[in-house]
Amino acid sequence: MSFVAGTLAGALVSGGIYYGFSNLMQSRYVQLLSIVRVLSERLVTASTIVPSPPPASSRIAHRPFVALIQSRWNEELASAFSAVARWERHASEWGRKLLYGERS
Repeated sequence: MSFVAGTLAGALVSGGIYYGFSNLMQSRYVQLLSIVRVLSERLVTASTIVPSPPPASSRIAHRPFVALIQSRWNEELASAFSAVARWERHASEWGRKLLYGERS
C-alpha cells in the first residue's frame, strides 16, 4: 500500500510543479505578447520625421582672423624649411669641394 501511496504522492507533487511552471510560462507569454503588440503599434504610428542636428558644414564657424594667422604661420614654416634645405645643399656642396677639390 505504501508503494501506491508514494507513487500517487509523487505524481501529485510533480503534477503541481508542472502546472505551476506551465501557468508561469503562459502568463509570461501573455505579458510579452501584449508588450510586443504595444511596441508594434507605437512603431507603426510613429512619426517619420526624425529630429536631427544641423549638418556639420553649417556648424563650422568661419573665422577670417584665425584663417589669416594660420596661413601666415604656414608660410613662415614653409620658408624656414626651405631655408634649412638651402643651407643643407650649400653645406653638402662645401663639403664635397673641401673633400674632393674644386670641380670646374
